[in-house]
Amino acid sequence: MTVLTHKFLTKHTTAPFFQIDESEFVTAIDSEIANAKKQIEQIVANEQPPTFENTIEALEYSDEQLDRITSIFFNLNSAETNENIQKMAQEISPKLTEFSNDIVLNEGLFERVKTLHAQKDTLNLTTEQHTLLDKKFKSFSRNGANLSKDKKEILREIDKKLSKLSLTFGENVLAETNKFQLHLTDEKDITGLPNGALEAAKSIAKSQDKDGWIFTLNYPSYIPFMKYADNRELRKQMATAFGSKAFKGDELDNKANVLEIAKLRHQRANLLGYETHAHFVLEERMAKTPEKVISFLNELLEKAKPAAEREFSQLSNFAKKLDGISALQSWDSAYYSEKLKQELFNLDDEKLKPYFKLENVIDGAFTVAAKLFDIHFQQVFDIEVYHKDVKTYEVVDGNGKFVAVFYADFHPRKGKRNGAWMTSYKSQYRKNGTVERPHVSIVCNFTKPTESKPSLLTFNEVTTLFHEFGHALHGMLADTTYPSLSGTSVFWDFVELPSQILENWCYEAEALAIFAKHYETGEVIPMEYIEKIKASATFLEGMATLRQISFGLLDMNWHGIDPTDITDVKAHEKTAFENTRLFPENPKTAMSTAFSHIFQGGYSSGYYSYKWAEVLDADAFEYFKEHGIFSREIASKFATHVLSKGGTEHPMTLYKRFRGSEPKPEALLKRAGLLAE
Repeated sequence: MTVLTHKFLTKHTTAPFFQIDESEFVTAIDSEIANAKKQIEQIVANEQPPTFENTIEALEYSDEQLDRITSIFFNLNSAETNENIQKMAQEISPKLTEFSNDIVLNEGLFERVKTLHAQKDTLNLTTEQHTLLDKKFKSFSRNGANLSKDKKEILREIDKKLSKLSLTFGENVLAETNKFQLHLTDEKDITGLPNGALEAAKSIAKSQDKDGWIFTLNYPSYIPFMKYADNRELRKQMATAFGSKAFKGDELDNKANVLEIAKLRHQRANLLGYETHAHFVLEERMAKTPEKVISFLNELLEKAKPAAEREFSQLSNFAKKLDGISALQSWDSAYYSEKLKQELFNLDDEKLKPYFKLENVIDGAFTVAAKLFDIHFQQVFDIEVYHKDVKTYEVVDGNGKFVAVFYADFHPRKGKRNGAWMTSYKSQYRKNGTVERPHVSIVCNFTKPTESKPSLLTFNEVTTLFHEFGHALHGMLADTTYPSLSGTSVFWDFVELPSQILENWCYEAEALAIFAKHYETGEVIPMEYIEKIKASATFLEGMATLRQISFGLLDMNWHGIDPTDITDVKAHEKTAFENTRLFPENPKTAMSTAFSHIFQGGYSSGYYSYKWAEVLDADAFEYFKEHGIFSREIASKFATHVLSKGGTEHPMTLYKRFRGSEPKPEALLKRAGLLAE
């Protein structure tokens, strides 16, 4: 019998990666779906009147082992995939969708839940139990439990198609990322590129038995190329390759997938009685309605656009003066931004990178967590991992009590999608008097060490690491009863608060002094560099804000309208970007066909939440600054009222308990330099 269907007999019951035969995932998941169905049948068949314990709690724990196996499987599909895993995902995903529908469309089960929901005020429930009951009831009522039989069947078909389409979308983006390489052998083509980028490119070429340098669309290779390569034509080639992922009309094209996903989501929302997919999604968000989201984004746009246009004009004039560029193109943006930044602040990533050795930054994040929350990380080597690059840590509190298992996976490879994310292999919860502690992972794509240098991060990568680590703290410091309310299981526009607030420490001298040390000399980053980092924090912030707003508006243009008549992805995008466009349009590129956040991840109708949470995090960090950035008192309030509580109460209730009031948008505008202090 497969190891997957039993309680894991490993340290802290961690995922038994060494013992897993990946070919067993399908049968193991089939087996656990069958077990969970039996438990559901027992709940429905119970002749006792429904109680919170025999219905809601029983339902909450009915798929415990299934959750564990699927989290392992889908995490592997993101971080260490291969053709077999991708094929299995296409088979497994519809089965899980069908199982999920079997639950929410089970009339007998819904009757029990509905009965309890109607009696909720007389059941003497805790706040968390109230939330769980409400959440379970909504999971039925919002997902088809009240539909007629024929409409339930239509819903099942839509959900099955959507689960396969989003997988195919992601597979195409990954295949496109892996497919492209820019192989250069002439030294004149690599002028401007720093030694670190060249060494990494040489290392890729060497691994393929080739001379010269190979650049790829993975961020650690792509971003330095766009920022430093003097050869404008090659920058254009790279930018076009990056921007045309899954937009080439070949077998990896995502245009049809985008249109079908958008239309099926709309059809599903209509079936459930909602005007659009965004109306359906946002009902369970802080923002509540598409109108509120659009108004929020447009308010920001009003503040950011004049600044962005001024910055664009400044950048265009600079490029013209420097190199005679008559019309600035998108592939010029990073290059001339970096040059202008160096001229204005005498600061560039190459000067900073020696102070940001990956291991030091990790230790810095750990030290910040220790100072704030009194938790401590010890690297261990007896926890099984899915790839040799993955590091594992035991996390304990100040009394030595076990808090969590933490996995860290930092470097790009063929089977790993681009970007950075936090995920979980096991949630925190309480059951039968036992507190189950969480297993949390962060996955990033940072430059690998080379023969002569360790992994040195750009400042942007430092903030990325702190961002994902903030999510990880949300998972690790969870202290709830039920797994579906634990850690990051919160409203989507609240989930970015713990991650984004942690980025603020990267700009503070007191925090940088802990970990920003030269990898060769051990010298702490000079104060003048810290001052320049702070001074340059709002450099081109108007353009950066406009870019984020444009993505949020594109998301709402796919999901906040009826997309039935859309036939041309590029033309639709063009309209969506009308008010936020600064650079000339590149007809060969499209954003939507590789916009994994909204077509593969969980951000459909939710991309605005990055800016929404920035309002929260700017306001929350002001509170820290008033009392000292390492104030245990404020950190303790943040842990108690935000990090530990997960989704047990409405986020604004939790935020106000921490802060004493609702967030003030002025804090964000001030920090972004879009409002005079």
